[in-house]
Amino acid sequence: MARQSRLGKGLDALIPPSESALSAGDVQQVAVEAIVPNPHQPRTHFAEEQLKELAESIKAHGVIQPLIVRPAEKGYTLIAGERRLQASKLAGLAQVPVVLREADAQQLVELALVENVQRADLSALESAEAYQQLHTEFGLSHEQIAERVGKSRVAVTNTIGLLDLSAAVKEALAQGRISEGHSRALKALDTAKAQGAALKTVIDQALNVRQTEELVRKLKGSKPAKAKKAAAAPEIEALQGQLRDALGTKVNLQHGAKGGRITLFYYSDEELNSLVDRLLDE
Repeated sequence: MARQSRLGKGLDALIPPSESALSAGDVQQVAVEAIVPNPHQPRTHFAEEQLKELAESIKAHGVIQPLIVRPAEKGYTLIAGERRLQASKLAGLAQVPVVLREADAQQLVELALVENVQRADLSALESAEAYQQLHTEFGLSHEQIAERVGKSRVAVTNTIGLLDLSAAVKEALAQGRISEGHSRALKALDTAKAQGAALKTVIDQALNVRQTEELVRKLKGSKPAKAKKAAAAPEIEALQGQLRDALGTKVNLQHGAKGGRITLFYYSDEELNSLVDRLLDE
């Protein structure tokens, strides 16, 4: 059972696997002002402090990893390296090293998405917008998108589903007032009004994800889940939720005084491949 590549088909040729794969002739210096940002860049927020730190590093050592650009009518269009471009401007550089590549509109979206996803730079909503663009504009299935970004098909589908949330819930998620787990629970409510009312309760009472799921069940009139023999400690519940969100699959964390066990669930070979890649960080 072979594990899948992190880059989608055709993308490996555009981004070199390592700096050692580049020859001296591949890299050239171009004016910073001649580079136009990728119009399909999914990331809309860049932490100012991190950009300043990168700019200081660039002042001291230069741009270590070349930007990837494609020729445009006037100058160049950025394919990958948005943070490096912004930090180079902040550092006052007149020129930056680039590698020229040819890329179509779909590849511009995919490369910007892959670069950010692999660095965990995108918020859940930014990822959802990018996935949806690949699906609606370029006709990629959820499974094809998952293959390109190294995630499971279920994770891609669930992330795209966040776009169906009410405006209030999406705003709270973007601001970090609730987690992705909270938002998925609230999505089960049918109307924006119901989601908004539940959201207020979640924030006012600082409910965790499991408590939010219980609240939603009550609002929908569902029977409460059977009580377990012993409720898990809040910190264990929180950790289990973090693992579930990070891995994109169901996680069962059983913790005791002398240790415990973590059970990961998968429902296809594809999801197993994605889990193995994440756990081995390849």
